[in-house]
Amino acid sequence: MAIRDKTLPPPDTGARRRLASAAAQPAFAAVAVFGLTFAAMLATQRWLDSTRLFCLAAAVFLAASTYVLVRAYRDAHLAGARGDANNNGPGVSEARMLAIIRSSMEAIVTIDEHQRIIIFNPMAEQVFGCPAMDAVGAPLDRFIPERFRTAHARHVEQFGVTRVSDRQMGKQRVLWGLRANGEEFPLEASISQISDGSARLYTVMLRDITERVKAERAQQEARDELRELSANLQKVREEEKARIARELHDDLGQQLTALKMDVSAFEQALDASASALGREQLQSMRRLIDATVASVRRIAADLRPVMLDDLGLIPAIEWLANDFTNRYGIDVARDIETGDAHFSPAGGTALFRIVQEALTNVARHADATIVTLNLRAANESFVLRVADNGKGAHRAAGAAGKSFGLLGVRERAHMLGGAVDIHTAHGEGFVLTVTVPSQAVQLQEVQT
Repeated sequence: MAIRDKTLPPPDTGARRRLASAAAQPAFAAVAVFGLTFAAMLATQRWLDSTRLFCLAAAVFLAASTYVLVRAYRDAHLAGARGDANNNGPGVSEARMLAIIRSSMEAIVTIDEHQRIIIFNPMAEQVFGCPAMDAVGAPLDRFIPERFRTAHARHVEQFGVTRVSDRQMGKQRVLWGLRANGEEFPLEASISQISDGSARLYTVMLRDITERVKAERAQQEARDELRELSANLQKVREEEKARIARELHDDLGQQLTALKMDVSAFEQALDASASALGREQLQSMRRLIDATVASVRRIAADLRPVMLDDLGLIPAIEWLANDFTNRYGIDVARDIETGDAHFSPAGGTALFRIVQEALTNVARHADATIVTLNLRAANESFVLRVADNGKGAHRAAGAAGKSFGLLGVRERAHMLGGAVDIHTAHGEGFVLTVTVPSQAVQLQEVQT
């Protein structure tokens, strides 16, 4: 559908008048030639040469007519191409511009200073579901949801004051438009302005992003579902670890203890005639049972320390730091100040696992000699910081990029509504900082 543009000038009537007047010039020239010829014939009375003179006059007439018409056509064509000084007609460049606007894949809407539509291209017709003949002359508010109209009008006015040629519309990335049938839809838009004499025109280029927003929403929903699945898997994993640790500690540990007591009783029941070899074998069995009991306790503690459930987070972290030093010979300097905070089971477990993974990461990759562990309450949040004096950047490139452990740290922090920051440099160690809201990890008081 063609654009109805009230700003388009009328046809080039000036060029047409010039062409008409130029076409009349050969007639006057012909009259003059015939007049001169007839006068010469009367003066000389050479009627016999009249035919020759007539042919000569006709030739002069045709030459003059051709010359004048060609020149008039050329002048009219050039005037139409560039428009005359009074802007009486569209030029070739303007026609091309209008063709580009009509064929644009972007919706283009031009408004005047009163925010009334003066250009509405075919893509705008398609996007808004409204023909140009109904849109041109209407206020732009017709295509803006009511709750956004005041803010949009103020935005356009402020943009006009700035004199900036163009910019993206809106502080947010997605704006909203209104179709002719009342349906709201998301869009992206940019606005530009030009001066047309004393008036100012604003052109909005917009794109319907309904499908893209739907795809982004579906992607975000899928991401949220994956995070929920991850959180549920973490919960199930912790419950399974707690069950296995409890069975190891209670069932297998108790059975091994009973077996040790039986061996000790059997050893005492042996009489003096028993061989030294038999007594030595019993003692070896007792030592093996002791080692097995220690291994069971260590495995159970690694799965889930009993003190985490019985005594809480801070004693569990203290035990974890001491056990880390005993295993790897790396000192852990602790600075823990949480006041009278009481951590919830889920919050305490998450923070304990983050500390555990951070220390495991140090043992595997850092080549460090000392670790600093800080846990403090600050500004309605808890800040956990684990830093080492290891090799730093090379480890970060390998660990942070591919380590599922650090990925797990990020997921645990995200589940608590927190954030993770990693800072490292070559030869300057590795610093892991986790900040979580206090309300996400503390026990909530029950209102009675």
